Amino acid sequence: MFEGLSVALVTPFKDGAVDEPAIERLVDFVVSGGTDVLVVAGSTGEAVTLTREERRRLYGAVKSANGGRARLVAGTGTNVTRDSIELTEEARALGYDGAMLVVPYYNKPTPAGQVAHFTAVAKAVELPLVLYNVPGRTGTNMTAETVVRLAEVPNVVALKEASGSLDQVSAIRARTDLTILSGDDSLTLPMLAIGASGVVSVLGNVAPRPLKDLLTAFDEGRLVDAERLHKQLTPLMRALFVESNPGPVKSLLADMGLMANELRLPLVPVEPETAKLVRQAAKLAGVTLKDTVGAAR
Repeated sequence: MFEGLSVALVTPFKDGAVDEPAIERLVDFVVSGGTDVLVVAGSTGEAVTLTREERRRLYGAVKSANGGRARLVAGTGTNVTRDSIELTEEARALGYDGAMLVVPYYNKPTPAGQVAHFTAVAKAVELPLVLYNVPGRTGTNMTAETVVRLAEVPNVVALKEASGSLDQVSAIRARTDLTILSGDDSLTLPMLAIGASGVVSVLGNVAPRPLKDLLTAFDEGRLVDAERLHKQLTPLMRALFVESNPGPVKSLLADMGLMANELRLPLVPVEPETAKLVRQAAKLAGVTLKDTVGAAR
């Protein structure tokens, strides 16, 4: 259901507010580049800095800009189970195709707590759910054993796996039928090789077409082409994480003329040297820039 290219959309801001015209430009750009799924209000979307009303407006604005072209997944995960249930219900009411729930951060729940959290959301809201494991941000790894238990919940259908462990992905693939999605752009190709069905991508905000082409090449058995695209995109994949995401990608989107280079505190725009590095990597990847100084402004 959520196979292929999912783009973890950034949330554009202008003068402190969510920039809805920029949302329209970004959605048009990534969808025209072959994106299959739009993931709204995730880590890349600075969701933890959004108010409830801003999330609701963001869900609606992306749905309107999308116009039924790509499938829609709302980031509804928090570290408070009742809040996650309420956000997931809002996504269902707006007609979203699914919700993505991150492992609760800061609380550091045990495996039993993780199972209880996700199961509570799944039972409360009839909507396909994508689990999201990203221990680098949450401080807690969701083990293969925990995922196996959660795979028994009927509306848990997919996993965005960003632990960086191919062994863990292999263990999950061996014991579940969940759709596995790479949560790290740079591991997309190796994860496809061990059974993943796509990627939830930061890179897709700025280079959706070549990343979609990589996925298509792999699916069609054109492995040399897939490897060539992987090599072409790897410098940019790495550059987008030189500083905390989404700082680098917002810098580049500003250079592309799609939005302002504005983040919410405690995040700030990237350093000038980082912006330069990102621009250089983008040019190597074939990304068209509007100018060469936007990210430094």
